[in-house]
Amino acid sequence: MQLVQIAQHADDLERAAAFYGGLLDAEPTGYFDPPGLLFFDLDGVRLLLDQKAPSSLLYLRVDNVHEAIERLGADVEVVSHPHVIFTHEDDTLGPANHEEWQAFIRDSEGNTIGLIAFQRRR
Repeated sequence: MQLVQIAQHADDLERAAAFYGGLLDAEPTGYFDPPGLLFFDLDGVRLLLDQKAPSSLLYLRVDNVHEAIERLGADVEVVSHPHVIFTHEDDTLGPANHEEWQAFIRDSEGNTIGLIAFQRRR
């Protein structure tokens, strides 16, 4: 079984396209209005921003949570600042000998987004 698509609520597709385009450093792969659907590619998994979808809690892997937040600029609402959530001794839930950094932000549509980065333990 493979995850194919994740849906996230978005009231304003143009605003969401600008926010997610900046966060993902990517252009949308599809925009259909009507009926109000916007797509991004997440390494083979479709992210669907849909006016009728419920809000989801997405966790997105980034290279560095500090840099990802900085790239979004001063207007992004940080719900939880970057912090180490776990140190992986083995590769059961992440790469061995890495710290898992997390931060939470609010997207342009009011949804909470988790950012995760794995950094080699010092």
